[in-house]
Amino acid sequence: MTRPAAPALPADLAAWLDAHAESLDTDAADAADVVPRLGRAGLFRVGVAPELGGAGGTTVDAIEAIAAVARHSLASAFVFWGQRTFIEYLLQSTNAGLRARWLPALLAGEHAGATGLSNAMKFLSAIEPLQMRAAPLDAAQTRFALDGALPWITNLRREGFVVAAAFDRHDGAPPAIFALPHDAPGVARSDDLDLIALRGSNTAALTLDGAELDAGWLIDADARAFLVRARPAFLGLQCGMSIGLARRALEAVEESSPAVRAALADDAAALRHELDALTARLYAGVTSGAFVAAPAAQFELRIGLAAVVDAAAHLDVQAAGGRGYLRSHASRATPNDTARRSREAAFVPIVTPSLVQLKSQLAQQRRSEAA
Repeated sequence: MTRPAAPALPADLAAWLDAHAESLDTDAADAADVVPRLGRAGLFRVGVAPELGGAGGTTVDAIEAIAAVARHSLASAFVFWGQRTFIEYLLQSTNAGLRARWLPALLAGEHAGATGLSNAMKFLSAIEPLQMRAAPLDAAQTRFALDGALPWITNLRREGFVVAAAFDRHDGAPPAIFALPHDAPGVARSDDLDLIALRGSNTAALTLDGAELDAGWLIDADARAFLVRARPAFLGLQCGMSIGLARRALEAVEESSPAVRAALADDAAALRHELDALTARLYAGVTSGAFVAAPAAQFELRIGLAAVVDAAAHLDVQAAGGRGYLRSHASRATPNDTARRSREAAFVPIVTPSLVQLKSQLAQQRRSEAA
């Protein structure tokens, strides 16, 4: 399919992202500003129907919007992914009341939404058990006690958040997915995790100790069925981070001296062709819905895009040469963008589901097919 035109970010947002990309990667000083700024630019509305307060378009348009932000700052794109993925859960939920209560503030960037379903996605692929538990408090199952912990969630904005999480049920019912508000009694956010990069992404752990919520907070009562439907968007939106970072690294090679460009031209052209091909396949599968029944095809694309990001970041380093390895070359006024992009690229393989997890799933599938 033809790639949609990459959205042009508002000039003031692009300038802010460029000016703060280094600090967003290395500390949390500007973390509170990301969601409101992306919201004011209308980015969370991309791919959401106008009748729901969105700007129209498709999930592919939302992926391109995340890619556009990732060109400037992967930390901001990571936050964008978390917010937009939670919005996607509300769009796919049958709980119209929950959607009506939360969607306006999330689209406007007035409140943070986080996807705590990484554990659930690994559960769906039989990688690990669910780490959260829900126990009904009445026979009608209108109220639940929630317990458990998730060690890593992004966009847990200190100013307020709502997060999706999957809960095992010990009463014979299927696992369920709840939306958890930050101010519910028994919900506790840790300090920010001590990350080596993307430190402005409001990434922390979440603990629940007897938190009580009613059924109005249910995103879906059948986690497995919901996750199968939601996984293509979860992974597709995530791939926007890789697409944008790879594009920017290759652009940096193009911005180098004529001699450097000539030396790296063949490698850069091959990577650009591979990136475009993988992106087109991703967009075709997301648009057609093919990844619902064939998740392995999307796993392979995620792995392929990560490989392109890694190779593009290495070309970026080669193009910068020794200048990009000098600490003295970087300052707050003129940060070393090559070094930052290398740190950002190192994160791509480990974001859940990690490449190791995806490769394990593909190997297991091949063994099953061979048997």
